[in-house]
Amino acid sequence: MIPDNPRILLVNDDGVHAPGLTVLEEIARTLSDDVWIVAPEGEQSGMSRALTLTAPLRVLQLGEKRFAVSGTPTDCVHMAVQTIMAGKKPDLLLSGVNSGQNIAEDVTFSGTVAGAMQGVQFGITSIALSQAYGFTGRDAIRWETARAHGPAIVQNLLSATWSENVLMNVNFPDRAPDDVAGVEVTVQGMRDHNVVHAEKRMDLRGREYFWMGFSGKKSDPAVGTDLRAIYEGRISITPLHLDLTHHDTRARLEQALK
Repeated sequence: MIPDNPRILLVNDDGVHAPGLTVLEEIARTLSDDVWIVAPEGEQSGMSRALTLTAPLRVLQLGEKRFAVSGTPTDCVHMAVQTIMAGKKPDLLLSGVNSGQNIAEDVTFSGTVAGAMQGVQFGITSIALSQAYGFTGRDAIRWETARAHGPAIVQNLLSATWSENVLMNVNFPDRAPDDVAGVEVTVQGMRDHNVVHAEKRMDLRGREYFWMGFSGKKSDPAVGTDLRAIYEGRISITPLHLDLTHHDTRARLEQALK
């Protein structure tokens, strides 16, 4: 149960100066005036649940309740809970708002989702939020959509009953706030093709290098998935949990290996 005026921790993977973090802070301040920011000093996209184990972590205080950490989103949550906010654990962790959607298989390497996962591991109610873009031919990210719909979405989620070890993965569609086609509770989808690719380039000395990125090709997802919800302009909310066990296969293996 989240108390009135909860202590809120904000984290992201786009860095402490990212515009999405500013939007997230605006959302958080509709819930509380006890808002803490502990975010990476630079971009950490695609880092998943990586921990920094082979280099020191450095913490820079940028203002009251605002800190930058020279590490990953998971590092940031550890530093916040165990050191920076050690006197009192956060009641709520919000991660994001990410620049780009975190849907389907994206969630397995998303630093945004990983920040929320680490919050859950510490027993903190945690929500990951992402703003989709690139689906309408528009280059600018519609931060106004997350800003407009985020407060009500978070409020409604906090009024619901969650199972233990569950985080909520929220994705806002690439549409103007008034054009959003509703809210859908979804399942994690799976694309029918690979969108991650390495593009070969040449540096100024004639040596080749590769840059990892994403293609914008759409898949043909099933109804009820996060993919289809975002494609069709709805806000997607997917409950995710830390247990990666595939229980049906486990049961069959038990029978096969008796």
